[in-house]
Amino acid sequence: MIETLLGMSLGVYAGFTVVIGGGAAWLSGRALALGWRPVWMVVPTALGLALADRFFVWALFAGEFYPPIGTLAEFATLLGLGLLAHRHTRTRRMVQQYPWLYERAGPLTWRRLTRDSDRDSAG
Repeated sequence: MIETLLGMSLGVYAGFTVVIGGGAAWLSGRALALGWRPVWMVVPTALGLALADRFFVWALFAGEFYPPIGTLAEFATLLGLGLLAHRHTRTRRMVQQYPWLYERAGPLTWRRLTRDSDRDSAG
């Protein structure tokens, strides 16, 4: 059932789309963040990668050329990985480039540094 919707086997989806296409999505999201590009640019990049992935699955693994659900699943997977990479890289870049302003608050977030003198004078 799921293979009919995806237009390929689960092994091909996991191996080719998630590992190879996901690696490309991760690297493209990272490259966009390193260039200080806005996050919306991940969307057309992921769309292009999803269409290329669909072509390669069709050409190499005899998958269906254009099943709508499969293409949307590929796009959602690659978009999620690209957005995750963009945010992770942007967080790392903000903390490394502006260490006097920001500190890491988690793997995907940063926060403004609070100084002890600011706390003492405020309260």
